[in-house]
Amino acid sequence: MKREIDTTESLAAWLTAPGPAVFQGLDLTAHSVAIAEAVLWNCSFLGCRMTPLLGAAAANAGCLVIPAWPELPFEAVPHRLYTDQDLYDRLDPADPERSYRQCRDYAIYTSFMDPASHTPLPADLDVALYRRLHDAAISDCLDEVLDPQRRLRTVAIMGGHKIKRTDPVYAAVANLARELSAGGYTIVTGGGPGLMEAGNLGAYTAGFTGSDDKLDAALERLAAAPEFNTSTWLSTAYEAKRGMGEPTDPAKGRNIGIPTWFYGHEPANLFATGIAKYFENSVREEGLLAIALAGVIFGPGAGGTTQEIFQDACQNYYRSYAKKSPMILYPADFWAPPPLHNRHDPTDRRKPAYELLEKLAIEGGFSDYILCTDDLSTVPRFLAQRPPV
Repeated sequence: MKREIDTTESLAAWLTAPGPAVFQGLDLTAHSVAIAEAVLWNCSFLGCRMTPLLGAAAANAGCLVIPAWPELPFEAVPHRLYTDQDLYDRLDPADPERSYRQCRDYAIYTSFMDPASHTPLPADLDVALYRRLHDAAISDCLDEVLDPQRRLRTVAIMGGHKIKRTDPVYAAVANLARELSAGGYTIVTGGGPGLMEAGNLGAYTAGFTGSDDKLDAALERLAAAPEFNTSTWLSTAYEAKRGMGEPTDPAKGRNIGIPTWFYGHEPANLFATGIAKYFENSVREEGLLAIALAGVIFGPGAGGTTQEIFQDACQNYYRSYAKKSPMILYPADFWAPPPLHNRHDPTDRRKPAYELLEKLAIEGGFSDYILCTDDLSTVPRFLAQRPPV
């Protein structure tokens, strides 16, 4: 494979020994002469800033060149995952509503979606192409963070974005995520509010000495803004995270959020240490489930979580990624309610998904890898006894 040149260090190494490479998202203006004088056969330049000299040399060598477009609110080729500071660069916790609308995250969202109707805005073909390039680069960054070996120890936590921070399920999922992270798993979530935030929060606290006390203190602070919105929800999380201080073992608390601007009215939560944010939700959904080879935990949710259950089941059924991996549905009363529960009552959010999942699992040969439980304390052992195979 070609070398990927996406840091100043990798660029310096390439200049000493040029060869086929993909230059990604770099400002190459200061090195244009040196690069233009090298043999550029089979090189590509994606999202880079270039001088006319280098652009002409690349064109003469038949290189693929997609230059940077500074007028766009996003980088066409990001060379690392986002952080909360990247997306919330102008967030003021004292004035969260106004300041959020000045943040990079909101600027990207409103360039893509109509915030009033939450529907996609018309886009020229070149803008659409740059968005696809961005998403491909984010996937590449995710591959670097979660290589094939690390994915064998990656667990996804899925669930509804409307689950309140004061709901016992929120605390239960956060404590499970903390325990799994402390045990060497990498936690990934959809990156948004609700149970996704609970998963990222719990995983993040695993990086602290006295992680259980840190988590309890954070839950107490977050309870001041129990329901999701883009003002107090963000500012309360900001204060809770700042109140924790710096983690003593950042590697242990490293976790990933994988949100999308398609649901940009639900901003990414602040507790993911790496944020792989996509434009295309379909790419994001498939990739999120595919990387969690150590298992997926499904908490209470609505249409999105239900879709994810059967998307994951499809991957297990057909061994789409050459492995089967555990699926945990929690709690049992939500996903396997009694037959006489009132299915016609819109206030009864329970969904009999487990019966269909079990049937698919029997046919697909992964029934030993599914669990529907009310007891999350059984989950770490269940995962440990069922590695991806």
